[in-house]
Amino acid sequence: MGWKSKGGFEANSKSTVTKRWALLLCIGCFCAGMLFSHRSFGIRMWNVPEAKDKTTARATGVKDERLKLISEDCDPIGKDVKRELKDILGEVSRTHNAVQTLDKTISNLEMELAATRAVQESIINGSPISGDLKIPEASGKRRYLMVVGINTAFSSRKRRDSVRATWMPQGEERKKLEDEKGIIMRFVIGHSATSGGILDKAIDAEDRKHGDFLRLEHVEGYLELSAKTKTYFATAAVLWDADFYVKVDDDVHVNIATLGATLARHRTKPRVYIGCMKSGPVLAQKGVRYHEPEYWKFGVEGNKYFRHATGQLYAISKDLASYISINQHVLHKYANEDVSLGSWFIGLDVEHIDDRSLCCGTADCEWKAQAGNVCVASFDWPCSGICKSVERMRDVHKRCGEGKNAL
Repeated sequence: MGWKSKGGFEANSKSTVTKRWALLLCIGCFCAGMLFSHRSFGIRMWNVPEAKDKTTARATGVKDERLKLISEDCDPIGKDVKRELKDILGEVSRTHNAVQTLDKTISNLEMELAATRAVQESIINGSPISGDLKIPEASGKRRYLMVVGINTAFSSRKRRDSVRATWMPQGEERKKLEDEKGIIMRFVIGHSATSGGILDKAIDAEDRKHGDFLRLEHVEGYLELSAKTKTYFATAAVLWDADFYVKVDDDVHVNIATLGATLARHRTKPRVYIGCMKSGPVLAQKGVRYHEPEYWKFGVEGNKYFRHATGQLYAISKDLASYISINQHVLHKYANEDVSLGSWFIGLDVEHIDDRSLCCGTADCEWKAQAGNVCVASFDWPCSGICKSVERMRDVHKRCGEGKNAL
Protein backbone atom coordinates (compact mmCIF):
# COMPACT_ATOMS: atom_id res chain seq x y z
CA MET A 1 0.00 0.00 0.00
CA GLY A 2 2.76 2.39 0.93
CA TRP A 3 4.87 1.20 -1.92
CA LYS A 4 2.07 1.74 -4.34
CA SER A 5 1.50 5.19 -3.02
CA LYS A 6 5.16 6.12 -3.36
CA GLY A 7 5.37 4.66 -6.83
CA GLY A 8 2.28 6.52 -7.85
CA PHE A 9 3.71 9.77 -6.50
CA GLU A 10 6.93 9.38 -8.46
CA ALA A 11 5.03 8.63 -11.64
CA ASN A 12 2.89 11.69 -11.19
CA SER A 13 5.92 13.83 -10.41
CA LYS A 14 7.70 12.81 -13.64
CA SER A 15 4.58 13.39 -15.64
CA THR A 16 4.21 16.86 -14.17
CA VAL A 17 7.83 17.77 -14.99
CA THR A 18 7.45 16.52 -18.47
CA LYS A 19 4.35 18.62 -19.08
CA ARG A 20 6.03 21.73 -17.67
CA TRP A 21 9.04 21.30 -19.89
CA ALA A 22 6.85 20.62 -22.81
CA LEU A 23 4.91 23.81 -22.11
CA LEU A 24 8.09 25.82 -21.67
CA LEU A 25 9.51 24.31 -24.79
CA CYS A 26 6.39 25.26 -26.74
CA ILE A 27 6.47 28.81 -25.42
CA GLY A 28 10.15 29.06 -26.25
CA CYS A 29 9.59 27.73 -29.74
CA PHE A 30 6.74 30.19 -30.26
CA CYS A 31 8.85 33.08 -29.07
CA ALA A 32 11.75 32.01 -31.22
CA GLY A 33 9.43 31.73 -34.18
CA MET A 34 8.04 35.15 -33.53
CA LEU A 35 11.52 36.55 -33.23
CA PHE A 36 12.72 35.08 -36.48
CA SER A 37 9.49 35.99 -38.17
CA HIS A 38 9.79 39.60 -37.00
CA ARG A 39 13.34 39.84 -38.26
CA SER A 40 12.42 38.30 -41.54
CA PHE A 41 9.41 40.64 -41.85
CA GLY A 42 11.62 43.59 -40.91
CA ILE A 43 14.09 42.66 -43.62
CA ARG A 44 11.28 42.46 -46.16
CA MET A 45 9.91 45.78 -44.94
CA TRP A 46 13.28 47.37 -45.66
CA ASN A 47 13.94 45.50 -48.88
CA VAL A 48 10.61 46.29 -50.65
CA PRO A 49 11.12 50.07 -50.80
CA GLU A 50 14.59 49.49 -52.13
CA ALA A 51 13.22 47.35 -54.92
CA LYS A 52 10.49 49.91 -55.52
CA ASP A 53 13.09 52.66 -55.71
CA LYS A 54 15.08 50.67 -58.25
CA THR A 55 11.93 50.05 -60.33
CA THR A 56 10.94 53.73 -60.17
CA ALA A 57 14.43 54.83 -61.08
CA ARG A 58 14.49 52.41 -64.00
CA ALA A 59 11.05 53.65 -65.19
CA THR A 60 12.14 57.27 -64.79
CA GLY A 61 15.28 56.58 -66.75
CA VAL A 62 13.32 55.02 -69.58
CA LYS A 63 10.89 57.97 -69.56
CA ASP A 64 13.77 60.46 -69.60
CA GLU A 65 15.34 58.56 -72.48
CA ARG A 66 12.07 58.65 -74.42
CA LEU A 67 11.66 62.38 -73.73
CA LYS A 68 15.20 62.94 -74.87
CA LEU A 69 14.56 61.06 -78.11
CA ILE A 70 11.32 62.98 -78.67
CA SER A 71 12.96 66.31 -77.93
CA GLU A 72 15.79 65.49 -80.32
CA ASP A 73 13.31 64.67 -83.10
CA CYS A 74 10.83 67.45 -82.29
CA ASP A 75 12.43 70.31 -84.21
CA PRO A 76 12.78 68.48 -87.55
CA ILE A 77 9.17 67.28 -87.31
CA GLY A 78 7.99 70.79 -86.44
CA LYS A 79 9.93 72.27 -89.32
CA ASP A 80 8.51 69.74 -91.75
CA VAL A 81 4.97 70.42 -90.53
CA LYS A 82 5.47 74.18 -90.80
CA ARG A 83 6.98 73.80 -94.25
CA GLU A 84 4.08 71.64 -95.41
CA LEU A 85 1.55 74.07 -93.89
CA LYS A 86 3.25 77.00 -95.62
CA ASP A 87 3.21 75.14 -98.94
CA ILE A 88 -0.50 74.33 -98.51
CA LEU A 89 -1.38 77.95 -97.68
CA GLY A 90 0.67 79.14 -100.63
CA GLU A 91 -1.11 76.74 -102.94
CA VAL A 92 -4.51 77.87 -101.59
CA SER A 93 -3.56 81.50 -102.18
CA ARG A 94 -2.38 80.79 -105.72
CA THR A 95 -5.55 78.85 -106.45
CA HIS A 96 -7.69 81.68 -105.09
CA ASN A 97 -5.86 84.21 -107.27
CA ALA A 98 -6.19 81.94 -110.30
CA VAL A 99 -9.94 81.60 -109.71
CA GLN A 100 -10.30 85.38 -109.37
CA THR A 101 -8.31 85.95 -112.56
CA LEU A 102 -10.37 83.35 -114.43
CA ASP A 103 -13.59 84.89 -113.16
CA LYS A 104 -12.45 88.33 -114.28
CA THR A 105 -11.36 87.00 -117.70
CA ILE A 106 -14.70 85.27 -118.28
CA SER A 107 -16.57 88.38 -117.17
CA ASN A 108 -14.51 90.57 -119.51
CA LEU A 109 -15.07 88.22 -122.46
CA GLU A 110 -18.82 88.16 -121.82
CA MET A 111 -18.91 91.94 -121.60
CA GLU A 112 -16.83 92.38 -124.75
CA LEU A 113 -19.08 89.98 -126.64
CA ALA A 114 -22.17 91.82 -125.44
CA ALA A 115 -20.58 95.19 -126.29
CA THR A 116 -19.78 94.00 -129.80
CA ARG A 117 -23.37 92.85 -130.28
CA ALA A 118 -24.68 96.16 -128.92
CA VAL A 119 -22.54 98.17 -131.36
CA GLN A 120 -23.57 95.96 -134.26
CA GLU A 121 -27.25 96.28 -133.33
CA SER A 122 -26.88 100.06 -133.11
CA ILE A 123 -25.38 100.13 -136.61
CA ILE A 124 -28.06 97.83 -138.02
CA ASN A 125 -30.94 99.70 -136.35
CA GLY A 126 -29.54 103.10 -137.22
CA SER A 127 -29.32 104.21 -133.58
CA PRO A 128 -27.11 107.25 -132.83
CA ILE A 129 -23.54 106.26 -132.11
CA SER A 130 -20.34 108.27 -131.76
CA GLY A 131 -18.30 108.61 -134.93
CA ASP A 132 -15.17 107.72 -132.93
CA LEU A 133 -16.56 104.35 -131.90
CA LYS A 134 -15.43 101.19 -133.60
CA ILE A 135 -16.39 97.57 -133.15
CA PRO A 136 -13.82 96.23 -130.69
CA GLU A 137 -11.41 93.69 -132.06
CA ALA A 138 -10.56 90.77 -129.82
CA SER A 139 -7.12 90.12 -131.26
CA GLY A 140 -4.10 92.42 -131.15
CA LYS A 141 -5.76 95.12 -129.06
CA ARG A 142 -3.52 96.92 -126.58
CA ARG A 143 -4.44 96.47 -122.91
CA TYR A 144 -4.10 99.56 -120.70
CA LEU A 145 -4.04 99.94 -116.94
CA MET A 146 -6.48 102.84 -116.75
CA VAL A 147 -8.28 105.52 -118.70
CA VAL A 148 -8.56 108.81 -116.78
CA GLY A 149 -11.37 111.04 -118.01
CA ILE A 150 -11.18 114.62 -116.70
CA ASN A 151 -14.66 116.11 -116.75
CA THR A 152 -14.57 119.67 -118.08
CA ALA A 153 -16.82 122.35 -119.61
CA PHE A 154 -16.57 124.97 -122.36
CA SER A 155 -15.97 127.74 -119.79
CA SER A 156 -13.17 125.89 -117.99
CA ARG A 157 -10.17 126.69 -120.23
CA LYS A 158 -8.16 128.14 -117.33
CA ARG A 159 -8.91 125.09 -115.17
CA ARG A 160 -7.62 122.82 -117.94
CA ASP A 161 -4.44 124.88 -118.25
CA SER A 162 -3.86 124.65 -114.48
CA VAL A 163 -4.15 120.86 -114.71
CA ARG A 164 -1.79 120.71 -117.71
CA ALA A 165 0.74 122.82 -115.80
CA THR A 166 0.72 120.49 -112.76
CA TRP A 167 -0.35 116.86 -112.65
CA MET A 168 -1.21 116.02 -116.29
CA PRO A 169 1.87 115.25 -118.44
CA GLN A 170 2.03 116.94 -121.83
CA GLY A 171 3.30 116.12 -125.31
CA GLU A 172 5.86 113.32 -125.49
CA GLU A 173 5.65 112.68 -121.76
CA ARG A 174 1.96 111.88 -122.05
CA LYS A 175 2.59 109.69 -125.08
CA LYS A 176 5.34 107.87 -123.17
CA LEU A 177 2.95 107.40 -120.26
CA GLU A 178 0.47 105.71 -122.57
CA ASP A 179 3.05 103.46 -124.25
CA GLU A 180 5.09 102.44 -121.21
CA LYS A 181 2.64 102.60 -118.29
CA GLY A 182 -0.67 102.00 -120.06
CA ILE A 183 -2.25 105.20 -118.69
CA ILE A 184 -4.62 107.19 -120.94
CA MET A 185 -5.54 110.75 -119.89
CA ARG A 186 -8.12 112.92 -121.67
CA PHE A 187 -10.30 115.94 -120.99
CA VAL A 188 -13.88 114.80 -121.56
CA ILE A 189 -16.36 117.15 -123.21
CA GLY A 190 -19.37 116.91 -125.51
CA HIS A 191 -20.81 119.44 -127.93
CA SER A 192 -22.74 122.68 -127.57
CA ALA A 193 -26.44 122.95 -128.28
CA THR A 194 -25.56 124.54 -131.62
CA SER A 195 -23.20 121.98 -133.08
CA GLY A 196 -20.31 123.56 -134.92
CA GLY A 197 -20.75 126.88 -133.14
CA ILE A 198 -18.10 129.10 -131.59
CA LEU A 199 -17.79 126.99 -128.45
CA ASP A 200 -17.13 123.81 -130.41
CA LYS A 201 -14.63 125.60 -132.65
CA ALA A 202 -12.72 126.83 -129.58
CA ILE A 203 -12.45 123.26 -128.27
CA ASP A 204 -11.36 122.01 -131.69
CA ALA A 205 -8.56 124.59 -131.76
CA GLU A 206 -7.46 123.69 -128.23
CA ASP A 207 -7.47 119.99 -129.14
CA ARG A 208 -5.30 120.63 -132.20
CA LYS A 209 -2.78 122.32 -129.92
CA HIS A 210 -2.70 119.76 -127.09
CA GLY A 211 -4.34 116.62 -128.48
CA ASP A 212 -5.76 115.70 -125.06
CA PHE A 213 -9.56 115.70 -125.58
CA LEU A 214 -12.18 112.98 -125.78
CA ARG A 215 -15.21 114.38 -127.60
CA LEU A 216 -18.54 112.75 -126.78
CA GLU A 217 -21.82 112.52 -128.63
CA HIS A 218 -23.45 114.52 -125.88
CA VAL A 219 -24.92 118.00 -125.46
CA GLU A 220 -23.20 119.84 -122.60
CA GLY A 221 -25.18 121.18 -119.64
CA TYR A 222 -24.90 121.05 -115.83
CA LEU A 223 -28.18 119.16 -115.49
CA GLU A 224 -26.91 116.61 -118.00
CA LEU A 225 -23.95 115.34 -115.98
CA SER A 226 -25.52 111.92 -115.42
CA ALA A 227 -25.99 111.46 -119.17
CA LYS A 228 -22.44 112.69 -119.80
CA THR A 229 -21.00 110.25 -117.27
CA LYS A 230 -22.86 107.36 -118.85
CA THR A 231 -21.73 108.35 -122.34
CA TYR A 232 -18.12 108.75 -121.18
CA PHE A 233 -17.87 105.24 -119.73
CA ALA A 234 -19.68 103.72 -122.71
CA THR A 235 -17.37 105.50 -125.17
CA ALA A 236 -14.12 104.87 -123.28
CA ALA A 237 -14.91 101.16 -122.87
CA VAL A 238 -15.16 100.79 -126.65
CA LEU A 239 -12.16 102.97 -127.56
CA TRP A 240 -9.66 101.56 -125.05
CA ASP A 241 -9.38 98.12 -123.51
CA ALA A 242 -8.34 98.97 -119.93
CA ASP A 243 -8.52 97.43 -116.50
CA PHE A 244 -10.06 100.58 -114.98
CA TYR A 245 -11.93 103.68 -116.09
CA VAL A 246 -11.63 106.78 -113.93
CA LYS A 247 -13.72 109.94 -113.83
CA VAL A 248 -12.31 113.05 -112.12
CA ASP A 249 -13.33 116.72 -112.08
CA ASP A 250 -11.01 119.39 -113.51
CA ASP A 251 -10.75 121.24 -110.16
CA VAL A 252 -9.28 118.24 -108.29
CA HIS A 253 -5.57 117.52 -107.80
CA VAL A 254 -4.52 113.96 -108.67
CA ASN A 255 -1.29 112.02 -108.16
CA ILE A 256 -1.33 109.78 -111.23
CA ALA A 257 1.36 107.29 -110.13
CA THR A 258 -0.33 106.80 -106.74
CA LEU A 259 -3.69 106.37 -108.47
CA GLY A 260 -2.22 103.70 -110.76
CA ALA A 261 -0.62 101.84 -107.84
CA THR A 262 -3.89 101.98 -105.87
CA LEU A 263 -5.95 100.56 -108.73
CA ALA A 264 -3.34 97.91 -109.57
CA ARG A 265 -3.93 96.32 -106.15
CA HIS A 266 -7.46 95.45 -107.27
CA ARG A 267 -6.55 94.35 -110.77
CA THR A 268 -7.50 90.69 -110.36
CA LYS A 269 -10.93 91.43 -108.90
CA PRO A 270 -14.03 91.44 -111.12
CA ARG A 271 -16.69 94.16 -110.89
CA VAL A 272 -14.91 96.72 -108.72
CA TYR A 273 -16.29 100.16 -107.81
CA ILE A 274 -13.68 102.35 -106.05
CA GLY A 275 -14.07 105.75 -104.42
CA CYS A 276 -14.87 107.59 -101.22
CA MET A 277 -18.19 106.01 -100.35
CA LYS A 278 -20.90 108.15 -98.79
CA SER A 279 -24.63 108.17 -98.12
CA GLY A 280 -25.91 111.74 -98.02
CA PRO A 281 -29.45 112.94 -97.41
CA VAL A 282 -32.03 113.02 -100.21
CA LEU A 283 -32.90 116.72 -100.59
CA ALA A 284 -36.57 117.15 -101.41
CA GLN A 285 -36.69 120.94 -101.06
CA LYS A 286 -36.66 122.80 -104.37
CA GLY A 287 -34.10 125.49 -104.99
CA VAL A 288 -31.33 123.97 -102.86
CA ARG A 289 -28.10 122.62 -104.28
CA TYR A 290 -28.24 118.92 -105.14
CA HIS A 291 -32.04 118.92 -105.08
CA GLU A 292 -33.43 115.47 -105.95
CA PRO A 293 -36.64 115.79 -108.03
CA GLU A 294 -37.29 112.05 -107.62
CA TYR A 295 -36.93 112.13 -103.85
CA TRP A 296 -40.14 110.13 -103.40
CA LYS A 297 -38.42 107.04 -104.83
CA PHE A 298 -36.18 106.89 -101.78
CA GLY A 299 -38.97 106.52 -99.23
CA VAL A 300 -40.13 109.03 -96.67
CA GLU A 301 -38.76 112.55 -96.56
CA GLY A 302 -35.43 112.73 -94.75
CA ASN A 303 -34.13 109.37 -95.99
CA LYS A 304 -30.59 108.93 -97.23
CA TYR A 305 -29.24 107.71 -100.55
CA PHE A 306 -27.79 104.23 -100.98
CA ARG A 307 -24.02 103.95 -100.62
CA HIS A 308 -22.16 105.48 -103.58
CA ALA A 309 -18.81 107.12 -104.39
CA THR A 310 -18.49 110.89 -104.13
CA GLY A 311 -18.39 112.57 -107.55
CA GLN A 312 -14.96 114.27 -107.42
CA LEU A 313 -13.13 111.04 -108.37
CA TYR A 314 -14.12 107.39 -108.73
CA ALA A 315 -13.05 104.35 -110.74
CA ILE A 316 -14.80 101.28 -112.10
CA SER A 317 -13.41 98.07 -113.58
CA LYS A 318 -13.62 97.01 -117.21
CA ASP A 319 -16.65 94.77 -116.85
CA LEU A 320 -18.70 97.51 -115.17
CA ALA A 321 -17.80 100.01 -117.89
CA SER A 322 -18.84 97.42 -120.49
CA TYR A 323 -22.08 96.87 -118.57
CA ILE A 324 -22.83 100.61 -118.83
CA SER A 325 -21.93 100.58 -122.52
CA ILE A 326 -24.27 97.69 -123.26
CA ASN A 327 -27.22 98.94 -121.17
CA GLN A 328 -26.80 102.71 -121.57
CA HIS A 329 -30.18 103.15 -123.24
CA VAL A 330 -32.09 101.70 -120.28
CA LEU A 331 -30.06 103.01 -117.32
CA HIS A 332 -32.00 105.59 -115.35
CA LYS A 333 -30.47 109.04 -114.73
CA TYR A 334 -30.96 110.86 -111.43
CA ALA A 335 -30.23 114.56 -110.97
CA ASN A 336 -26.80 113.91 -109.45
CA GLU A 337 -24.29 111.95 -111.53
CA ASP A 338 -22.61 110.22 -108.59
CA VAL A 339 -26.01 108.98 -107.37
CA SER A 340 -26.83 107.78 -110.90
CA LEU A 341 -23.61 105.77 -111.15
CA GLY A 342 -24.24 104.13 -107.79
CA SER A 343 -27.80 103.27 -108.78
CA TRP A 344 -26.64 101.45 -111.92
CA PHE A 345 -24.76 98.93 -109.80
CA ILE A 346 -27.57 98.11 -107.37
CA GLY A 347 -28.59 94.52 -107.89
CA LEU A 348 -25.22 93.61 -109.43
CA ASP A 349 -22.52 91.57 -107.72
CA VAL A 350 -20.22 94.58 -107.31
CA GLU A 351 -17.49 95.08 -104.72
CA HIS A 352 -17.63 98.61 -103.26
CA ILE A 353 -14.17 99.73 -102.12
CA ASP A 354 -14.09 102.75 -99.81
CA ASP A 355 -10.62 104.33 -100.14
CA ARG A 356 -10.24 107.60 -98.26
CA SER A 357 -6.97 108.46 -100.03
CA LEU A 358 -9.17 109.42 -102.98
CA CYS A 359 -10.68 112.36 -101.10
CA CYS A 360 -8.02 114.10 -99.00
CA GLY A 361 -8.47 117.73 -97.97
CA THR A 362 -5.95 120.26 -99.27
CA ALA A 363 -5.09 121.08 -95.66
CA ASP A 364 -4.30 117.41 -94.88
CA CYS A 365 -2.55 116.19 -98.02
CA GLU A 366 0.74 117.93 -97.23
CA TRP A 367 1.45 116.31 -93.86
CA LYS A 368 0.19 112.98 -95.19
CA ALA A 369 2.69 113.22 -98.04
CA GLN A 370 5.45 114.06 -95.57
CA ALA A 371 4.49 110.97 -93.54
CA GLY A 372 4.77 108.80 -96.66
CA ASN A 373 1.02 108.43 -97.23
CA VAL A 374 0.65 110.29 -100.51
CA CYS A 375 -2.98 111.06 -101.35
CA VAL A 376 -4.49 109.97 -104.65
CA ALA A 377 -6.73 113.03 -104.91
CA SER A 378 -7.05 116.28 -102.95
CA PHE A 379 -9.76 118.96 -102.89
CA ASP A 380 -11.83 121.12 -100.54
CA TRP A 381 -15.15 119.63 -99.44
CA PRO A 382 -16.98 122.99 -99.08
CA CYS A 383 -16.27 123.76 -102.75
CA SER A 384 -16.66 120.15 -104.01
CA GLY A 385 -13.23 120.72 -105.56
CA ILE A 386 -10.22 122.94 -104.89
CA CYS A 387 -11.54 126.36 -103.98
CA LYS A 388 -10.27 128.86 -106.58
CA SER A 389 -8.49 125.99 -108.31
CA VAL A 390 -7.04 128.11 -111.12
CA GLU A 391 -5.04 130.16 -108.61
CA ARG A 392 -4.33 127.39 -106.09
CA MET A 393 -3.70 124.25 -108.19
CA ARG A 394 0.03 124.92 -108.51
CA ASP A 395 0.40 125.47 -104.76
CA VAL A 396 -1.52 122.28 -103.94
CA HIS A 397 0.62 120.37 -106.42
CA LYS A 398 3.81 121.72 -104.82
CA ARG A 399 2.70 120.77 -101.30
CA CYS A 400 0.89 117.49 -101.99
CA GLY A 401 2.35 116.21 -105.27
CA GLU A 402 4.09 112.84 -105.44
CA GLY A 403 7.13 114.18 -107.28
CA LYS A 404 8.07 114.27 -110.94
CA ASN A 405 9.92 110.95 -110.88
CA ALA A 406 7.02 108.99 -109.34
CA LEU A 407 5.72 107.98 -112.76
